[in-house]
Amino acid sequence: MIKSSNWSRFCLAIFVFGLTSIYVISCQTTPDNLQGKKIPIKQGDGEWRTLGRDLAFTRYSPLDQINKNNVERLEVGWRWKQDNYGPTPEYYAQTVPIYVDGMLYATAGKRRTAIAIDPSTGETIWTYRPSEDEERWDKAPRKNSGRGVSFWTDGNGDNRIILITRGFYLVALNAETGIPVPSFGNQGVVDMMEGWRGETTPVGNIGNTSPPTVVDDVIIVPPSLAAGFRPKSKTNSPGDVVGYDARTGNILWKFKTVPEDGEEGAETWEQNSKAYTGNSGVWTSISVDPELGYAYLPVEAPTNDYYGGHRLGDNLFANSLVCIDYKTGEKIWHFQIVHHDVWDYDNPAAPILADVKVDGQERKIVVQNTKQGFSYVFDRITGKPIWEMPETDVIPTDVPGERTSLTQPIPSKPAPWEHQGINESNLVDFTPAVRKEALLLMSNHRYGPLFTPPSLSEAPDGTIGTIQIPGANGGVNWNMTCFDPVLGVNYIPSNTSISKLAVRVPEPDESDMDYFSAGLRAPRVFGKIPLVKPPWGRITAVDMGRGEHIWMVPNGDTPEDIKSLPELANIELPKTGKANRIGSLVTKTLLFAGEGYNGSPYLHAYDKNSGAVVSSATLPSSQSGMPMTYMHNNVQYIVMTVGGSGHPAELVALKLGDPAVEE
Repeated sequence: MIKSSNWSRFCLAIFVFGLTSIYVISCQTTPDNLQGKKIPIKQGDGEWRTLGRDLAFTRYSPLDQINKNNVERLEVGWRWKQDNYGPTPEYYAQTVPIYVDGMLYATAGKRRTAIAIDPSTGETIWTYRPSEDEERWDKAPRKNSGRGVSFWTDGNGDNRIILITRGFYLVALNAETGIPVPSFGNQGVVDMMEGWRGETTPVGNIGNTSPPTVVDDVIIVPPSLAAGFRPKSKTNSPGDVVGYDARTGNILWKFKTVPEDGEEGAETWEQNSKAYTGNSGVWTSISVDPELGYAYLPVEAPTNDYYGGHRLGDNLFANSLVCIDYKTGEKIWHFQIVHHDVWDYDNPAAPILADVKVDGQERKIVVQNTKQGFSYVFDRITGKPIWEMPETDVIPTDVPGERTSLTQPIPSKPAPWEHQGINESNLVDFTPAVRKEALLLMSNHRYGPLFTPPSLSEAPDGTIGTIQIPGANGGVNWNMTCFDPVLGVNYIPSNTSISKLAVRVPEPDESDMDYFSAGLRAPRVFGKIPLVKPPWGRITAVDMGRGEHIWMVPNGDTPEDIKSLPELANIELPKTGKANRIGSLVTKTLLFAGEGYNGSPYLHAYDKNSGAVVSSATLPSSQSGMPMTYMHNNVQYIVMTVGGSGHPAELVALKLGDPAVEE
């Protein structure tokens, strides 16, 4: 089923790993939750052991070799190209390497090959190419390289790289050699589709993009399912979260995201819709507080994304933040962030765990940042909101057979950090002609505040859909945010995505659902300009102890295709930022952010206190994966995946160049 690395790779790995390990001393780190206190650099602080660096998903590093006094000297240290890791090159890749014990580990290519890379040169040390059931591989719902791998150790030399393949197998590899661990599953491999809940689990339903969360001896797998815009059927597989034994691969527990008869939340699925409705997985990442023993699951929407007439009710535990005991899978608390989702407002990012002072009292909080531009902040022990989230009236639907919730929980703090809803006052107005065109484009659409529901693509009132802001790709997404535990500040890159929510009756051979997405795009002024005023891509700094914004800046310049419009000739445009999924990283000294896939090829370094750009490093292509940083042989590196149209994905490592010599 899975091919192992060959003997020559084994020997090379032993030799090179021995060389690199001579120079690196490391230890596993824990989240830095010491708001307002100086954190001394420890041996392990040069590492980046998980997708979020720590289990709290802060994406914070205390390294400061690269700082505001020398960041302008950043240059490319090495490049690792991914062109040949799969049958065709991958251009839009989201891989984030991890750095453990002097070695980088990542995934690459549409085959989702696991790789080990020398962190100082970019040399390939070993590769592991999954060779799985071709039907599973070909029909996988997530046909990409994924976002990386995870790491497990017994603390006594048994170190493993944990990979979820494109075909949904769980693999444990020897970290030194890349060879599957024989004692794990079936010769290193667990088929996670075996025994999945439901009478049948069709090939192509279940998959994965984000690496599993590994804590103690538990591997927590976040499942992804096929996108729910236009599903073939109202019947789908539920996206249960499963805990596996890191030593053996045996199942330890399952958390049912869609309850069964007699279980909590069953009554929120009317007409027994829980028996056939699927999705409600966790396609993003899972955070953990090892001290409390809790894991935090950001659950996605149920089938389908824009029509819920086949699943009337609030639909627990879809669109909820669920806290569980990570050793048993037992639920501790939950909060449903969106009732009966018909906007594709699933939870897109790992919750951030932090210790902050609120009203003079130390609080353990969890922050769920969302597509809709809100930060939902809770006490992570009890699940009680830190600030009130009153149930607020929202506009009801008129789509036949549908019944949306009449209220949604709206945070009182922090204030939203994205455009929410659309009206005539926030339409783009660079010139009178631009505003006139925006009004014309809106005239045959429905629009209004946040949570205005989808409408028919050919409605009786003559409208052709609802304009939604933020759209399904807006706000925060898989690109997440970063949190400085010393300052207590969350740096939130966000995207002003605009969607057109229109549903239609499918043809009989398309789906058995009553309605699904009409697949229409939101109009743009003169074909290029978003309907609302800029910025369209921004970074907002939010003090999570006070629930207040500190600053907001556009991220990136105005897109060239907008600058070059003849209708805007001789118009001085503001810096708009780019509507894109921006990857970010915060260190002791700086905030770093790219401009997203097919944005400009820069990594910007921002002053954390003001949002001012300190310097911008030029990349070989635009940033597509989130950046990470590590210290190897006393050199700090920043590594990220870059790529773009016509430029296959590659890893790029930046480091400080030599100081300029004055003549």
